[in-house]
Amino acid sequence: MDLHLKILFDRFQEQFGSGPGLGPGSGACLMKVEGISPNFIKSIFRAAAALYRTEPWKRFHPGHFFGVRVGKDSDWSGKKYPFPCAQFIGGDGGDVGFYLFRSENDAKRMTGSRETVRVPNVELLRVTYELETLMFPSNRKMIKSFSLEASGSDRFPVVDVARCTTSGDLRFRSPTFEELRFVYAFMRAISMVHPLLQVDKEVGPHLSGLICFEPFIETVDVQWPSEMAKGNDLVAVTISHPPGQAYEDKASSTASSTPTKYAEPPKEEFFMDVRVNSKSSSMQCAMCEKDVNGDQSLCCGQCRAVVYCGSVCQKQHWKESHKSMCGLYKAMMEREEELAMKIFMFPCSAEQPCKWLESLEIHQKGMWRRKCNCYSHCLFGLLPVKGGLWDSWGGLNDEEYPRDSPFHNQLTSPILLSGWSEYYNLRSLPLSSPVADILSHPLTVYYILTALSISSKNLLLKGKEVILHYLGPEGELDWMPAFAEISHLLNGLGNIQIVMVGPEVPTNLSGTTSGISSRVRVNLVRGFYQEEATYLPSPHAVVALNCELDRYASWGGALDLIKAMGIPAFFTEQSELTCTNTKQVLRSAGLHITHPVTPNPFRSPVKNHGFSSNLPSYCNGFVLGVNT
Repeated sequence: MDLHLKILFDRFQEQFGSGPGLGPGSGACLMKVEGISPNFIKSIFRAAAALYRTEPWKRFHPGHFFGVRVGKDSDWSGKKYPFPCAQFIGGDGGDVGFYLFRSENDAKRMTGSRETVRVPNVELLRVTYELETLMFPSNRKMIKSFSLEASGSDRFPVVDVARCTTSGDLRFRSPTFEELRFVYAFMRAISMVHPLLQVDKEVGPHLSGLICFEPFIETVDVQWPSEMAKGNDLVAVTISHPPGQAYEDKASSTASSTPTKYAEPPKEEFFMDVRVNSKSSSMQCAMCEKDVNGDQSLCCGQCRAVVYCGSVCQKQHWKESHKSMCGLYKAMMEREEELAMKIFMFPCSAEQPCKWLESLEIHQKGMWRRKCNCYSHCLFGLLPVKGGLWDSWGGLNDEEYPRDSPFHNQLTSPILLSGWSEYYNLRSLPLSSPVADILSHPLTVYYILTALSISSKNLLLKGKEVILHYLGPEGELDWMPAFAEISHLLNGLGNIQIVMVGPEVPTNLSGTTSGISSRVRVNLVRGFYQEEATYLPSPHAVVALNCELDRYASWGGALDLIKAMGIPAFFTEQSELTCTNTKQVLRSAGLHITHPVTPNPFRSPVKNHGFSSNLPSYCNGFVLGVNT
């Protein structure tokens, strides 16, 4: 009885006077949804956890409505989106989660000044993040059985559909398979785009104190997990604020800035004479690689991504290869603004690394020597070292690089990060600091181990050691001081042993161990992974950054070994295009992609356009995983 009373008391404390929520969960359990699989449930919980980490409740309140479009009307039963309006609840206290409504009008009717108003015959889908101790036994059993990912430290999402009766009572039901697909796409998309909303400084807060945001609309591509896909791997999701916000018409595009939507939709004839207006340096034709200036070139009228010296090359390229890739290019170009990581204001692209480094006064200094070809005569890992962290970072000012010191006032161990802005804020770094370009490698590794690889994360939370096999290192061999930052992020919990294996490891460094910090050590091994793995400690995870699987035949043996071991493995590529090629190689090797292609929050912010197009690509831009 004491335990029963304690649970009731905890529920009362959690919900009493709580504000906008509808109250405790209904007990709806995803295992009871017809047609659902354990992998589907795991995907839902991973997406919910990823959204929770972005903490939208710090900015949004129930009065902020979002429009949601997933795919086309025809993709859904009744030829209409099931829940095209969303709001976040919990910013004012109480239930933490979000509600999806059948219409914006329903959302307005149920949004009161201090709490959610119960309106008869209005149905909404709700996802609330509940404390595990307050959940119904069926949900706790499901979480334990499938080892589902937690949101935060001790919360898990509960998904149900609620309807208020004419008497004011609430009735609940479990969501359908279709409704779960919709909410999955929403969670993935909103977690990527909501940080882009800008506060409208010209409009002061309403009398209610509600912050106003500038009108916003963004379309992103979400990859369905294999168990959710119905013929297509990708689905376009459009998030808008306010819900009725429409795309602004823009009459032209440039090589350096591509609008999200164009004033005129592309015609069926793709060989449009679209001139590229650009003041940037010359580009190369995608077909013949001839140098062309902006005022002389054409670009594809459908995707507006690739450029040509003339219509002959344009038509030939369409027939030979571009026809199959044009749709993907178009989707990427529509996300260019989101991918550009506007918080960094670097003046040069990675196509001119020497010029970029010179502008920052770090050319041929410290770890930056591996960012251009000036030291290509030195083997990887053997750059002359002066010593000292200041020298390693090329003599940047003290406030421009992370010091070899722990994070202060952090309660969470290890520290979980959602992206560069959060990291720069924690380290009190100015956004003009270029260190993210090198830190992209260690922080991508840390993100994989603490956010994507659940087994590795659990080991670290228990204070145990994680063994990571790191395949194909090159420049990383000279960036060991940057990898020491992983130790500080672990914040006193767990250890990581990184075994770097690859043919570029110098012979005289092979077999050596570097204790780069108290909690991170690196072993170096020269050779191909499939030939050396027998002599290595068994890993908990495998990573390969910017791996370009389709370019090197030697990856075949490594992939066969990864398949045989069944160990979680993660691969990063610069762009979604190269990820597409990587997916094909992985599938050809018989590997099942269990973690779909997603943008990496710790990709390098230095933009590399590529020799023949305007497509954005970044070091460690996108990550996908197998056996996860």
